[in-house]
Amino acid sequence: MPVNLPVIDPKALFPVAGVRLGWAEAQIKKQNRKDLLIIEIAPNSSVSGVFTLNRFCAAPVTLCRQHLKSGNDIRALVINTGCANAGTGEQGMQDAIATCQAVAEVMSIDENTVLPFSTGVILEHLPMQRLVAGLPKAYANLAADNWADAATAIMTTDVAPKAFSRQIELQGNLVNVTGISKGAGMIHPNMATMLGYLATDAAISQPLLDEMTKEIADLSFNCISVDGDTSTNDSFIIIATGQSGAELINDKQDPAYQTIFQTLVEAAQTLAQAIVRDGEGATKFMTVTIKGAKSVQEAKTVGFSIGKSPLVKTAFFASDPNLGRILAAIGYASRECSSLDDLDTTSIDLYLGDVLVAEHGGRAASYEEAMGQAVMNQEEIQVTVDMHRGDADATIWTCDFSYDYVRINADYRT
Repeated sequence: MPVNLPVIDPKALFPVAGVRLGWAEAQIKKQNRKDLLIIEIAPNSSVSGVFTLNRFCAAPVTLCRQHLKSGNDIRALVINTGCANAGTGEQGMQDAIATCQAVAEVMSIDENTVLPFSTGVILEHLPMQRLVAGLPKAYANLAADNWADAATAIMTTDVAPKAFSRQIELQGNLVNVTGISKGAGMIHPNMATMLGYLATDAAISQPLLDEMTKEIADLSFNCISVDGDTSTNDSFIIIATGQSGAELINDKQDPAYQTIFQTLVEAAQTLAQAIVRDGEGATKFMTVTIKGAKSVQEAKTVGFSIGKSPLVKTAFFASDPNLGRILAAIGYASRECSSLDDLDTTSIDLYLGDVLVAEHGGRAASYEEAMGQAVMNQEEIQVTVDMHRGDADATIWTCDFSYDYVRINADYRT
């Protein structure tokens, strides 16, 4: 079961003015489950996205990039589960285009204003007849308060749906921020198989939203790892409809900027952490904080070296304070970051919770295994590494590896 992941209360998810969501059971992979979603966006909204850096990226990712780059007034998102439409060659691209055309016909909009997304099994073609047949049902279902159903409609191996909502005040106006995400396996930057959609009725200019989306992704979805595998389909989208009545925010000096930025960061981090909490087979949620690095890149490299280590992750699953595995992971991080070639291991302090485990290149004099065991028995664990070589910090979130991770992925296509 997910690690301390709150159950969604549909009534607590604020509608976002200018956004409606509609779902259908299209039987793309399985019967009797929501697996197709349309998100309708009001005209003249700002829409921005960041995507996987996997070179084998899915056809929908390529098409999304094209449609966003063209500067079109994006009017709809369409998401299917059960089939990733990745590793599908030219036919996959034609299917992605045909999906946009079908959505455009149902909604009476331009096909170039549709962003397609797919998630599921790689190397299989979309069942286009079933997908297209489901679109009118999803369109007929459009409603502003369908966020909880939408969170369910984008799930694959997720155990639970994931959503976030917050209401804030901007310039004397109430502004809503609501989002959903999916993901449980094949999770690692860049991006960290995940999909994330955030919407707000604040007004944010397109250039500023593009900049914000990249920054927010780096502070959230690019700070998580379940298994060290970067998916072919990862996508993160932010929508700003501007329909709250609040004035347009078009630069970072605007007094309202920090308020909306921090709210969007909170939303993205909560949705990203929810993916880790629902990591395939996860029983532990770990926060890994690296302090005193020379750069954020260096700090993240060390954090992910720890967070994606199978030996570290299996030790946490067993609640075994075999913490030398963490030191080993710190030591080989230089393979991915050359600035760590001069790392002085005698300057590193390692903490498990509040317990000092290692210092001066070895076991801390005050450390006793019973202290480490007490922390390891917890469901949520803080790991802190102080490198004492600079002013940069970074935090990443990860989970353990259990027997169920192997079972889930061994049975994924059955």
